[in-house]
Amino acid sequence: MSQPSDPALHSPGLSPKVTRAVLVLVALAAAAALFWPRSPSSTVSGPGGMLVDTGGRPVPLSRDLRAATLVHFWASWCAPCVQEMPEIQRFARAVQSPGFNVVFVAVADEPEAAKRFFDAPDLTLLFDPTWDVAHRFGTDQIPESHLVVGGKIVKSFIGATAWNDPAVRNALQKWTAMPPRPSP
Repeated sequence: MSQPSDPALHSPGLSPKVTRAVLVLVALAAAAALFWPRSPSSTVSGPGGMLVDTGGRPVPLSRDLRAATLVHFWASWCAPCVQEMPEIQRFARAVQSPGFNVVFVAVADEPEAAKRFFDAPDLTLLFDPTWDVAHRFGTDQIPESHLVVGGKIVKSFIGATAWNDPAVRNALQKWTAMPPRPSP
């Protein structure tokens, strides 16, 4: 026994089956668009933009990009960022070289609070007060890090990351001339 059809579910001239099939296809297409894995290298043709340095001067991100650069977005008000910071700072110091560096970008943060917390004058700290550069990278949450090689994002790390994890270091070594982890 068939159920009565609801005229709101179909257009004139289309059978209820065809209308339902079209609605299902539209819903599937919408779900695919929302949840399809994004590839940062396809959404960002060349990361860049203007940031602010610790002296309050505008600087282009490109000033600090090397052959390979890990751009790390964080904030002093972000609990996972605070927890991750000591490890990523140790990591940055261990791997810094003429061809590879880590740039720390404090997002929507009070500069003085971020500088006090960061407290690492040997590492690069910049500010993105309005999320402009972070959004150019496709970043909408922090912490988030993007490996930029040759001007393209080749690998992203979403959320707090265990920077001493061999799998993380191997993933980075695949794309960079980063030195292997020294033996303890």
